[in-house]
Amino acid sequence: MKKYLKLLRVEQWVKNLFVFVPLFFSGNITNLDLLTKSIFAFIIFSLAASVVYILNDYNDIEADKKHPEKRRRPLASGAISKSRAIGIFVGLIILDIILVFFAQAYFDLNLWKFATIVGFYFVMNLAYTFKLKHVPIIDISIIATGFVLRVLSGGYITGINISQWAILLTFVLALVLAIGKRRGELINAQVSGKTRRALDGYNVQFADIALSISVTLAIVCYLMFTLSPEVQGRFHQRVFYTVIFVLFAFLRYLQQTLVYNRTESPTKIVYRDRYIQVTLILWVAMFLIQIYFKK
Repeated sequence: MKKYLKLLRVEQWVKNLFVFVPLFFSGNITNLDLLTKSIFAFIIFSLAASVVYILNDYNDIEADKKHPEKRRRPLASGAISKSRAIGIFVGLIILDIILVFFAQAYFDLNLWKFATIVGFYFVMNLAYTFKLKHVPIIDISIIATGFVLRVLSGGYITGINISQWAILLTFVLALVLAIGKRRGELINAQVSGKTRRALDGYNVQFADIALSISVTLAIVCYLMFTLSPEVQGRFHQRVFYTVIFVLFAFLRYLQQTLVYNRTESPTKIVYRDRYIQVTLILWVAMFLIQIYFKK
């Protein structure tokens, strides 16, 4: 069972929590109807992401066999056969389509609008898997766009409007994680002496500069988000002070990336770094207070 969960990269589903962003910031997290809709969006995006991961692993079997960590993936290691992976791939696509139709019927959605978001995410990642992941800057931009699509899907399925600053913040934040991952891969390539086409057009110096620019933009976007009239009107003005937690989290991430070189996989920092975890908990707690107990 473990090898199948690894094939689906279930641990990466944490990225799909971005579909809950509109619900959380609107103060409707306790609305059962909207929460159910967001959960459906989370499941649909998670399955779509797993389909992409399987396709990516299938396409990169030979390259992954030469990678110090990726050679342990189920397809590269031979733990799961190619035919079995194809069967799971097809099954997930069918299941995802069924869930989209079910969501349309159950939630009375416009099927084509919601399906367009999911479909564009899938097609975009197909292009990424077969070609665009080898095009510098375009590759990390696609990763960042994927996070924006998650937020948009969460807003659409719940009918909640999303702030422009929130969309821009999501894009830049995802860009930070994507650049951090590329930098980690570059460091590993220097140590092992093995590289891959996806790293063409990057070096550590460029990654450091791009990471610094992206982190700065992310902090500015979050600051502008908290100061926007819409957010100030919806929450208490003290929401501005949550910037402290965001700043600390980014500094810790930069420390892990630039000092310890430990962030090839951005999701690992969520699961392993206690400082980041505590900061996120405090940030969420303070936002909950602003949203639900502002009176």
